[in-house]
Amino acid sequence: MAKRNVTVTMKADYEYESVNPQGNVVQIDMYDPAEKKAQSPMDMLLTSLGSCASVDAVLMMKKKRREVVDMKVEVEGDRNDGVPAFYTDIHLKFILVSPDAKEEEFAKVVALSVDKYCSVASSLKSNITYSSEIQRP
Repeated sequence: MAKRNVTVTMKADYEYESVNPQGNVVQIDMYDPAEKKAQSPMDMLLTSLGSCASVDAVLMMKKKRREVVDMKVEVEGDRNDGVPAFYTDIHLKFILVSPDAKEEEFAKVVALSVDKYCSVASSLKSNITYSSEIQRP
């Protein structure tokens, strides 16, 4: 079993820094939106889910010999009203820019990426849904 670790250090009451063993640093804050300088832990959870699923989706499309001009995923989460305010539902909207990809093919790739290959999705108890769209360059 592979272990991973990071060290999270307090910089101020609402500011933290995370460092992995390779020295990569992520700034974190829990300020209100008007004072925000970095993503919050809950923002980073959505970021982690979107980026994890994106990598596999892009690689699978390239393996199918499809041209990937650009790809983004818009991730939206609904949080529980109580404490803890966990995500009850998360929706990922994958948008692929490609001259030759097919909608049905991309939808299957997105499903595989989220449901089978994404470790972040597998680690969450949230209800995760997704949709896909292809745009032509």
